[in-house]
Amino acid sequence: MDNKQNRSFHLSKPVRLAIYLPLLGLLFFWGLRRFELAMTFHPEPYRPGPAWTPPANGEDVWIEVAAGERIHGWFLASPRQPSPAAVLYFHGNGGNLSYSAGIAQAIAHNVADTLIVDYRGYGRSDGEAEAEEGLYADGEAAYEYLVRRRGVAPEKIVLYGQSLGTAVAIDLAARKACGALIVESGFYSAGEMGKIALPWLPGFVHRLARNRFESGRKIGMARCPALVMHGTHDDVIPLDQGRMLFQSAREPKQWIEMPGGDHMLFTSRDDAFRKRIFQFIDDRMK
Repeated sequence: MDNKQNRSFHLSKPVRLAIYLPLLGLLFFWGLRRFELAMTFHPEPYRPGPAWTPPANGEDVWIEVAAGERIHGWFLASPRQPSPAAVLYFHGNGGNLSYSAGIAQAIAHNVADTLIVDYRGYGRSDGEAEAEEGLYADGEAAYEYLVRRRGVAPEKIVLYGQSLGTAVAIDLAARKACGALIVESGFYSAGEMGKIALPWLPGFVHRLARNRFESGRKIGMARCPALVMHGTHDDVIPLDQGRMLFQSAREPKQWIEMPGGDHMLFTSRDDAFRKRIFQFIDDRMK
């Protein structure tokens, strides 16, 4: 009797495959998404301290991005008033805006008013960093803040992105009027970066990723002058990624290849490099 019962509950191989394969597929897909999330976003939350004191001539700003949710930023007024432009700076995927305070301060001091913001889930901003659509919405909200709250003409806005922030700046430039686009240590697309980081994965797996970050396609849609910069010793995003972005951009465009430069170009000790950035912004605003 027991043997008969065991046989009655025994499942054939095709039936077992029909049950377990979808479950394994769902588990693999969930794991892939969690891995992608961990690779893409590295936010550091707000911890009260001196680092959160706005830089000189700076003030806290809060920008609504959704019902009941806001992102946090710093607006730094330039000594040059009226300011010839407004620079909207988007930082990379790690830390928060306090890490880039020196960059924002230098731009404001030397060129123009500067707004730097934290994406959702970073620093003091509400929400969670989960997908590229959220970053784009945050970028657009910051852009609209400059236009509507600060009265900046769209053609006087300079979009500056570093690393992951280049995807936000390029997406905005492809959809909104602006005066110029600056791309520092950018990447062509998430798919291209996936091939570099995980070359052993089959191609179809890369296509399952939620975030596409198709900056290479979008930069060709931007109708503003572009400055694309990359370091020869960038160990995070290879130099070829920056070159591909530059090739895809429309004229007028400029390319700066910094010998020995790493992933964080602006914070290097090369004053001549920073002056070229400042000059690019000045020339666009005349």
